[in-house]
Amino acid sequence: MSFSATKCEWSELYVLLRILADGYAIDGRADLSPGGRGRLPVARVTRAEHDGQRDYTIDGGEVHITGQDIDLRIARTRLAEAADRLLAALTATAGEEAESPGGIEELLDEMSVYDLAANTNDRTDITVTFHCPSMPGRGFIIRSRLAPMRPLLDGGRAANIKYEVTGAKLSGPAINKVNSTGDPADIKGRIAMLAGMGCSLRFADVADKIFRHNLTMIDLRFPRLAAAMVMAMTLDDVTRLDRLTAMLEADNPLKIKDDLVTVNGYYRHKVREFLLAATTALRPTKPYDGRQSAVRGLLLADTDGTVHCFSDDDRDTFADFLMTHTRLERGPVARDKYGMVERENGIPYMKLNLKVGITPR
Repeated sequence: MSFSATKCEWSELYVLLRILADGYAIDGRADLSPGGRGRLPVARVTRAEHDGQRDYTIDGGEVHITGQDIDLRIARTRLAEAADRLLAALTATAGEEAESPGGIEELLDEMSVYDLAANTNDRTDITVTFHCPSMPGRGFIIRSRLAPMRPLLDGGRAANIKYEVTGAKLSGPAINKVNSTGDPADIKGRIAMLAGMGCSLRFADVADKIFRHNLTMIDLRFPRLAAAMVMAMTLDDVTRLDRLTAMLEADNPLKIKDDLVTVNGYYRHKVREFLLAATTALRPTKPYDGRQSAVRGLLLADTDGTVHCFSDDDRDTFADFLMTHTRLERGPVARDKYGMVERENGIPYMKLNLKVGITPR
């Protein structure tokens, strides 16, 4: 009997089956070349279920699965067939959910896989131990272009940035008119309406104190840079981080010396560091101290099913990939409480939301 699950959940299972069946992940390149820089041979994968940990050890043509009261072996050819069926289902199905392909439910029962999504508190989806001496067990998050992706950074309303409405004074009725006109998601239209009233938006602060402190760990002035990128996305519909960074370099909002921008790559360096931190450790609601977290890398299933591996063992390649394959996204306006004019202590503000995800293609 088949059952449905989100394509995001199926994708996590696909990555598990794929690397166990193949015995490797692709050592990712920043441009996602299909062949990567070679293969990273996998020795063992560890995954958390609600009833405890599972260890999947590759032993020749079999995978040895152990856990509490679990000790069994499954042929890797069966996992390869299941991974191929899942890939076909994910690529053939429209929408956000997919039915389980034939035989998958029986295989999951045999493997004692009860949770399609990993059951952890440290954000890791799986831990992979490679045969490479320089890469022992590493915690990874999984993202997949075969499915709608979870963001890398999604703090809800904690990730809001405040902009003061300056210029002409706004009366209560004027604010109500701005907020009640048009689609609630049409923030650009409301900003244009404010401009027609003689108003403009100026960065004021990060709405949440913890997130403000976390961003300043990247750089004391990074909140201002983040605000500039979010505003550019809102007004100019530019979402990709590489293009937004190029706009920072052209506009130079911090008015620093040209050599620091063109020779040292100041803005590019700061955005790269932010993306690495946001992918592995930095969260809007938890104090960030710059130290490593349990998440040490990213496994990305591309549209053809190839699983690319990026880890902090090669920060430059990891950062280059993130710079060219991430974008700012728009969260739900009502849920994240942004995009409307509000008064705080008599001063009008508008909040915009900072959310980062991987580009779907």
